[in-house]
This record gives sequence, structure tokens and C-alpha cells, in this order.
Amino acid sequence: MKSRMRPLALAGLIGALAGAAGMAGTANATCDPGKAGTELTGAEAAAVYDCLKDDLLAGYKTGDKRWIPAEFVNDYRSWAPASTFPAAPGFHGGRFLLTYVNEIGAPDYLKFKEDNVTIPPGTVIAKESFAVNDDGKAQKGPLFIMQKVEAGRSPETGDWFYMAVMPNGAPMAVNVITACSECHQGKFGSRGGLGYPLPEARVTP
Repeated sequence: MKSRMRPLALAGLIGALAGAAGMAGTANATCDPGKAGTELTGAEAAAVYDCLKDDLLAGYKTGDKRWIPAEFVNDYRSWAPASTFPAAPGFHGGRFLLTYVNEIGAPDYLKFKEDNVTIPPGTVIAKESFAVNDDGKAQKGPLFIMQKVEAGRSPETGDWFYMAVMPNGAPMAVNVITACSECHQGKFGSRGGLGYPLPEARVTP
């Protein structure tokens, strides 16, 4: 698995180029809420997601996933949801996120603990994303994935592998240290690097 992740860690400049093409996918105009994302209620954000969700999944599944295990992309919708509606916590480019956790990690993740967090190796977290700009236009976003690996395998990232799939299905090349780990460990170090949905969007444990 580590060999799969090496291209991510080394290809930050490719990510900058890929971002323009794939980070913000166009969406069907019928999904546009007609108001800025910062003004959406939870119900309005959920309505945008309901309109986009089929296209999001179809896009993520398109094409070869290369270093990203295809089963993560194919199966994440069968995992435990961690949020009841998409919320924009301010990270991941201010996008709205909907989070899923696989069966290995769900029992611990869904406790939403703030400290003394223990997450078992094999945990995989997937976050669907979309954005709504100031003109009320919806845009499909990447699928962000975190995989917890055994202790000592990736100490520079807190033993997390980070991956992302663009809306067109292409694996996204990013510098996982500067683009992912530094934020997760810097802001959520007491949680073991875990970012949670906003409190009002969390499922009830």
C-alpha cells in the first residue's frame, strides 16, 4: 500500500495543475440553490446533495484508480454515515462534506471524542464534497479518503494515508504532507488527526 501512496507524496506540482481541471467539477444547473453556500440551511444543503449524489458517485467510479484501492471508491456508500446532512466546516476549500466510515473504524470514530482517541488500523474514512459559490452555483468536489495504517508505517503523517479522487474519477496528485497531514495533525492532533462533521450535522452515536 505504501508504494501506492508514494506518487501522492511526490507529485504536489502535478496536483496544482490537476486542480484547475478536476477539483471543481461542473454540475447540472438544476442543482443550483440560487443562493450562496454560506447562506444555505442544512435542509437546503441536503437538497443540493440529493440532486448531485448520483452524478458524484458515477464520476468518482469512472476510470482507473491507480494507487487508490478501487474498493474504497466503490464501497464507501455502504459504510456508516457520520453526518446526517452535508455541512461546510471551513476546511477542504470550504466545501460541503458528507462523511462515511468503514466498519473497522465506525465504532470509535462515531464517538466523536476530543482526546484520547484510538482508531484501529484498517479504518477508512471517505468524504464526498461539493461547493456552492457566491452566485449560488453548485460544483461537484473531490472524494477525500483517509486510511489508518499500522503504527510506524507512516510516522510523518501520524500513520494515515491520504488519497483523493477528482469528480471525473481521476486520482488526485497532491503533497500529502502540506495539503493534508499538516492541517489534520496541526488542528486535530488531540483527536489523532481526525476531522469530524460539524456538531449539528453529526449522527447520534
